[in-house]
Amino acid sequence: MNIGIVCYPTYGGSGVVATELGKALARNGDHVHFITYRQPFRLEMVAENLFYHEVSTSNYALFDYPPYEISLTNSIVDVALYEHLDILHVHYAIPHASAAFMAQQILRSKGIDLPFITTLHGTDITLIGKDPSYNEVITFALNQSDAITSVSESLQEDTMRHFAVKKEINVIPNFVCMDNHKHEEDHALKKLYAPNGEKILMHISNFRKVKKVEDLIYAFEKIAKKVPSKLVLIGDGPERHAIEELCRKLDVCNNISFLGKLKETYRALSIADLFMLPSRTESFGLAALEAMASGVPVISSNAGGLPELNIEGYTGYLSDVGDVESLAENALKVLEDPKLHATLKTNAVKHAATFDIVHVLPRYVALYNSVLNARK
Repeated sequence: MNIGIVCYPTYGGSGVVATELGKALARNGDHVHFITYRQPFRLEMVAENLFYHEVSTSNYALFDYPPYEISLTNSIVDVALYEHLDILHVHYAIPHASAAFMAQQILRSKGIDLPFITTLHGTDITLIGKDPSYNEVITFALNQSDAITSVSESLQEDTMRHFAVKKEINVIPNFVCMDNHKHEEDHALKKLYAPNGEKILMHISNFRKVKKVEDLIYAFEKIAKKVPSKLVLIGDGPERHAIEELCRKLDVCNNISFLGKLKETYRALSIADLFMLPSRTESFGLAALEAMASGVPVISSNAGGLPELNIEGYTGYLSDVGDVESLAENALKVLEDPKLHATLKTNAVKHAATFDIVHVLPRYVALYNSVLNARK
């Protein structure tokens, strides 16, 4: 198949999933064409069957904001015409689903039928999508999609509750490539961040308000008073400055390391004792899944799809959103009990393996074939 993939190239779960899916399809022998405004950060172009098409936007002085949706639509049409796409898969509804629909109509006027699938990832529905200025367009574009998928049952339910979607929404979870994850600790790296044998807590995100990283800092202050610990923060985003200010206010800066954006987090995860994710909402929690694949127990909020992934008492523990005391207590429960920690590590790897791409990729391929067969 010739498959077009539209995604955001930035540091976030939807872009990671779209990129890793495309890479897996390419290894499977399909030709995969990424269409976005910048090369996705996990996309290495020295690989067979992978192609990248950059969307360029107008800088005409009339526009306060470049009309990206129109430029994206034009790029989709161009790639479909000259690369003979069989199907288009757009990740994140805004504005990709509506751009896909417009491209589909333009191509139809040229005698070309290009079906498209929309995958919902979370904030395109749970946050941004609820904005009245987007609602009607999103609802229409979803109903025009040839198929819709969501990454969790929670997100499926949110979408049906907030949008008048008449199409079936297929739940296909996010995935992990188990072969990429180490289960043996990188001793030299751990010595660098925990020189005196401290426990290492880790968090990976795009540092937006929804991630509630400030709750993690407050919880860490309590944890470090009882168990010698270090906190490693990976990622970057709009809340980083505020988090740094909070670290100074609580006088915990000496025990916190900001590593910024890492293309691959596998090596870092190999040294973590706990992964912390206190988000206000998570449609799935891909960073937590990658931690589990590395044998790291997860302490998270119980928001959205996280209870579907982080199984209470089996792979880690859940707390109510905003309950800093519970976050700290759950972390200490694990850190102070080596036997419990070892059990959770083993369980985390077992559970993560059920989300291995070898199990999830065939579900996407089957959906592609189903959509294509229905058009014949």
